[in-house]
Amino acid sequence: MNKVILMGRLTADPELRQTQSGISSCRFTVAIDRRFADKNTGERQADFISCVAWRQTAEFVSRYFSKGSMICVEGNLRTGSYQDRNHPDVTHYTTDVFVDNVEFTGSKKETGGGGSNYSAPQNNYNNNYQTPPQQPTAPVQQPAQNNDSMSYGSLSDFEEILSDGDVPF
Repeated sequence: MNKVILMGRLTADPELRQTQSGISSCRFTVAIDRRFADKNTGERQADFISCVAWRQTAEFVSRYFSKGSMICVEGNLRTGSYQDRNHPDVTHYTTDVFVDNVEFTGSKKETGGGGSNYSAPQNNYNNNYQTPPQQPTAPVQQPAQNNDSMSYGSLSDFEEILSDGDVPF
């Protein structure tokens, strides 16, 4: 299985390009902080992961993400190699994340939605489903004024199970 999920910040604005046949591609780098600080310096190290998105995902990333934006990337690792033009005996090896899906992970303010009429769309271009109709909901009980107690609503919507015989799992 080859699956990668990363969350970090873009190091620069994404670069949108098109192939000769008109297919969009977007290359960007995600900076991801390591969990622990360096023992000697006390500074946190970061890894810089190269990512490539194609087609609608590429257009989505280039339109709604910019340098410093928080991003969550889902995809797979791809390795490659190429010969150095100046030194034919030198081979360079590459590792990129080929992006299948991206998500906003920052606050509305960070993604451009705060303080303006703009709200970034959800990344649902791959989804071919329709949202189900909204069901009327029961009124929510307000919690008591005392901060020490909480109201959990009505338990009358649940039935009591007396034995495990009726449980389907």
